[in-house]
Amino acid sequence: MLEKIAATRYVTPLREGGSLPGVVEADDLGTYVVKFREAGQGRRVLVAEIIAAELGRRLGLRTPELKLIDLDPQLGVREPDEEVQDLLKASTGLNLAIDFLPGALGFDPLGWIPDPVFASRTVWFDGLIHNVDRSWRNPNLLVWHRDTWLIDHGASLWFHHNWRTADPQRPFDASDHVLAPFAADVAAAGDDLAGRVTRELLDEVTALVPDEWLDGE
Repeated sequence: MLEKIAATRYVTPLREGGSLPGVVEADDLGTYVVKFREAGQGRRVLVAEIIAAELGRRLGLRTPELKLIDLDPQLGVREPDEEVQDLLKASTGLNLAIDFLPGALGFDPLGWIPDPVFASRTVWFDGLIHNVDRSWRNPNLLVWHRDTWLIDHGASLWFHHNWRTADPQRPFDASDHVLAPFAADVAAAGDDLAGRVTRELLDEVTALVPDEWLDGE
């Protein structure tokens, strides 16, 4: 089960994405990037984030620690931005907190050459979770303490947005993947990682999703 914390201060919105996550301080003295349950893309994004990030962590990839954060309706009372205030009020209850990596830099493929084994594993992993959002336009990678971290998996598991039309045989197109040019042997990465993806592991990571996020889905 993910650790539960409580939000104590809303610091600032992050406007890079369309879902308007925010930097939030919590009662464990930590600082987090919070994705809100009532943001435009809905709770399914949070479900995908937990399953994908925790699966990646268990496969040896670096992803920031996740926690569940409780949001009090009074937190946004003094927020001057009406859009943010409405989002905070609507998202009362459990939301997703992602450990804030201070000083992290966005990955630039022109200035940072990734390890080919890491690149191969990441491309294979993104194929497994059908992550369509790690491209040259939006790498969703951070460099922190000279290590590369995977972030923002909300676009993964796209099939759970429409189960009826989902095609499990649909191939993953990695042609636009930011790490594809550096991936020396994706097949070898798959041979190494595939055996670790057991039913028990999938049960473990899916059990981390709060039941209340699945209500009505």
